[in-house]
Amino acid sequence: MKTSEILELSTEEIVSRISEEKGNLTKLKFAHTVSAIENPSRISKVRKEIARLNTELTKRKAAAAAEKESASETE
Repeated sequence: MKTSEILELSTEEIVSRISEEKGNLTKLKFAHTVSAIENPSRISKVRKEIARLNTELTKRKAAAAAEKESASETE
């Protein structure tokens, strides 16, 4: 998933996607432990995807907190 695609998602979709990807990562790690998977680089790709999603989620939370703080200062 590209960054532009992540930006189009809503916050709820990002949270659900993170949980999906974490489950997928767990399955991949388990499969790789039991027997070598065909493409082990998929594990690192999934980890990077989770990191991208978490980064965007953190940005949105920080923006919301800053907006809330600026709104309270103007009152």
